[in-house]
Amino acid sequence: MNLLLIDDDQELCALLARYLERELFRVTAVHTAQAGLDEALSGKYQAVVLDIMLPGGDGLEILRTIRQRSDLPVVMLTAKGEEMDRIRGLEIGADDYLPKPCNPRELSARLRSVLRRGRSGDITEASICLDELQINLDQHEVLRDGDPMDLTVTEFNILTVLARDAGKVVEKNRLAEQSLQRSLTLFDRSLDMHLSNLRKKLGPNRQGDPRIRTVRGVGYMYTPEQDAAQA
Repeated sequence: MNLLLIDDDQELCALLARYLERELFRVTAVHTAQAGLDEALSGKYQAVVLDIMLPGGDGLEILRTIRQRSDLPVVMLTAKGEEMDRIRGLEIGADDYLPKPCNPRELSARLRSVLRRGRSGDITEASICLDELQINLDQHEVLRDGDPMDLTVTEFNILTVLARDAGKVVEKNRLAEQSLQRSLTLFDRSLDMHLSNLRKKLGPNRQGDPRIRTVRGVGYMYTPEQDAAQA
């Protein structure tokens, strides 16, 4: 598994690389914004760990450029206590985040969790058709009226979980476990941010209603259009 580590803290990079290589990752570390962006877009990596503060640029801008061109999984590293950086990263399309300094073992677990989201070993059906959406599970793509949508791996998995139970409430922790491959922790807003991004991309349905409803205190539900629900 080829992993790209973009961080200007060379000592931290060396520490993380030593641990992650024992976990069978092949780690390449770069330390500037431009080198990081060039490597991230090279097509050689299965995941990226990206710091926000970098010489010569901003990690969030790198993330934005990556998201314009690919769904490469990205875990952001943020300064401890900088919640706004985490929120901005998730809004742009980060798959997960960790505060610095981070525990190498936790980073490895988060990376494996993110990478599992992109695989569909437990999926038996080929596609899900819902309203004007077609969710192709083997190709990991969503078509709206035949046109492909630009969803991240995490957004795709959230939509897939909700679509399978369309018209039913999916409990929040179950949605997190099935789409993020982990349980939520106290004050963890990552699922909420991914849902917010997904809602913006999906927009309302053809009847003008929200596609994804929040059932306060319980979870979330994809609400099919009325005709589809009655069919």
